[in-house]
Amino acid sequence: MSDFDLFVIGAGSGGVRASRVSASLGARVAVAEERALGGTCVNVGCIPKKLLVYASHFRDEVEDARLGYGWDATLPDFDWPTLIAKKNAEIERLNGIYGGLLDNAGVTFLPGRAHVEDAHTVSVGGERHHAERILVATGSWPFVPDIPGRELGITSNDAFYLDQLPERVLVVGGGYIGVEFAGIWHGMGSRVTQLYRGPLFLRGFDDDLRRGLAEEMRGRGVDLRFDTNVTALAKNGEAIRATLTDGSELEVDQVLFATGRRALTEGLGLENAGVELGVHGAVAIDSELRTNVPHIYALGDVTDHPRSMDLTPVAIHEAMCFAESQFGGTPRKPDYEGVPCAVFSQPSLGTVGLSEAEARERYDVEIYRSSFRPLKHTLTGRPEKTLMKLVVDRASDRVLGVHMMGPEAGEIIQGFAVALQCGATKTQFDATVGIHPTSAEELVTLREPVAS
Repeated sequence: MSDFDLFVIGAGSGGVRASRVSASLGARVAVAEERALGGTCVNVGCIPKKLLVYASHFRDEVEDARLGYGWDATLPDFDWPTLIAKKNAEIERLNGIYGGLLDNAGVTFLPGRAHVEDAHTVSVGGERHHAERILVATGSWPFVPDIPGRELGITSNDAFYLDQLPERVLVVGGGYIGVEFAGIWHGMGSRVTQLYRGPLFLRGFDDDLRRGLAEEMRGRGVDLRFDTNVTALAKNGEAIRATLTDGSELEVDQVLFATGRRALTEGLGLENAGVELGVHGAVAIDSELRTNVPHIYALGDVTDHPRSMDLTPVAIHEAMCFAESQFGGTPRKPDYEGVPCAVFSQPSLGTVGLSEAEARERYDVEIYRSSFRPLKHTLTGRPEKTLMKLVVDRASDRVLGVHMMGPEAGEIIQGFAVALQCGATKTQFDATVGIHPTSAEELVTLREPVAS
């Protein structure tokens, strides 16, 4: 039996960061992972998704060059297998980098499925290890609703490894993953239908962004259907026939279930240690990432914090707080206020702080909003709009939220997240000189609030 100060279960972004930093602070650390190093983000999430988003933009870029900028451009053929092969090579490179990071930090890497035997014992491959502390960082897994024919659909895990680009796609779900893959496949030439069971997708985001993105996606040709769901799938020759809640049927070549994710705790053995699990198997934690069992902790997507916090940088932030608190002598709790995020939809969304609806529940607010055609499209004629929005506390003048829909929204909002973290006021925004001509300058030139 091996002895460790810390045993981490899961080598995703959070688990790897907690392992490395804890080891650098003098802890004896082991980490177990049954799949590829890097977790969801590196293998079937943020990184490959963004690479596919880049690929899907070129179709519009070629068209814009022809329409507005004097290039005698014709749309070349697109080869999906080439893209996937390139993507796979990059992911394998990153897997190797993660392995090197663990090795260089002196972390013991144990490939295989970990099983918790008791509050201080974890087994991997039949070998038992004693640990003073256990950190659960196993992440989450796609959820597929229990409907007839569910096995005919795929999840985002599979979407990154399809042999061919589907000609007709049905995307079921209205969160990040569904919206982003709808844009990816549409940009590559697929005919895309997206369903969402509620009246408007991307629940939790500012309503102006949600409505604006729906309008833009429909304008690009995505068939968005709200208040609609799928009730059954069936084979129809080589195609898939989907039956919808309104009684209609749709024939497609591929169905993507982007219907949420569940904490990956089944079969982990946490019950042997008495760890409390919440809804759908999520690990219950307190503000310091502790479970109900002393010396067992959890972070990232496997925990019961709000699903809106299922973000790689949040898991990394939690990992830093854990390592510094446990082994660095500097107790620190994760801070979830003002977490910026982006949706790499087409056009993309970026947001930080409170939405208008959230702010109105707590403050007397002023809203500043602007919608305009980007300078680039004054020549292409494309009707795409960019949306900028500020939510301001009338009493203190503090900016509570910054929201954007448009090209490079994530890049722009990242900078404004720093301003909000520093407590910036609308007066300070107004006193900032803009960079002209840019879209971002709009956020420091908004002068008149919209009507309440």
